[in-house]
Amino acid sequence: MQRGFAKEVRRGLTGSPKSLPPWLFYDAVGTQLFERITGLPEYYPTRTELLILQEMGPQMVRQAGVPPTVVELGVGSAYKTRVLIEALLELRARATFIPVDVSGEALKLAQQRLEPIFPRLEIHPLRAEYQAALEQIRATAGPKLVLFIGSSIGNFEPDEALAFLCLVRRALTPGSTLLLGTDLRKPRALLEAAYNDAAGVTAAFNLHLLERINRELGGHFALERFRHAAHFDDEHCRIQMHLQSVQSQQVDIDGLGLRISFEPGERIHTENSYKFTVGGAQALLARAGFENLCSWTDPRGWFGVHLARVT
Repeated sequence: MQRGFAKEVRRGLTGSPKSLPPWLFYDAVGTQLFERITGLPEYYPTRTELLILQEMGPQMVRQAGVPPTVVELGVGSAYKTRVLIEALLELRARATFIPVDVSGEALKLAQQRLEPIFPRLEIHPLRAEYQAALEQIRATAGPKLVLFIGSSIGNFEPDEALAFLCLVRRALTPGSTLLLGTDLRKPRALLEAAYNDAAGVTAAFNLHLLERINRELGGHFALERFRHAAHFDDEHCRIQMHLQSVQSQQVDIDGLGLRISFEPGERIHTENSYKFTVGGAQALLARAGFENLCSWTDPRGWFGVHLARVT
């Protein structure tokens, strides 16, 4: 992962405008910070999606055909996943779980969380980026339920989201299913509060990216010279997250042999989070070649979970 990290940092900070992809957040420290974010009062997505899975998990598993194998792309800590695993093992004697993540810390945490609870579950962690993981998954036999929950699809640009779902579709055999989580459109105040929490944890998560560059690549970022910025973009219906330079400055990154210049107010784009409608999510899945089976939302319509099948 180190080589990929260095390559992305070089590409992103020498580009115009400057940007860094969100998967770079998730080393051990970043994974722990995100776990803290999911429990914040302002951050509704995790607990809202969990409520949907708790209520509808058994129905989701049955509609997916009670598959022998569950794959989760971007497993995190598997906090929500356990609900679906429990529902599956109510209907199967044994099952296999393949958690996928770029973070070894996340995979370790997921395994530690699930193994003591589910002795009839075989866990085969896979540390890889999505494309490499899907190539390996394509080679495994039998129908699968692939989880891409937590609104991670919102981090992709629309064309990238379609390309990614097409990649997932090609990796699966007929009868396999995909469970997709999407954050839904809602008032600006609710959305912006979720990415600008009062405790400053999201700001620390964002700024941690500069700390990681300092630690792993010999960077000389002074964190006090940058600030976290997140706002809702009405035109594109997305949250945009940035690191903004508060002054004119130059930053050396020894490991890359780079000196990066920043103007006052210049931003590094670190994340988008697109917000969907139920119909929009279903249309995206259909364009990727999936057959839509069912969508579920919470009573307030804040979050959607969608099940689609490979035919």
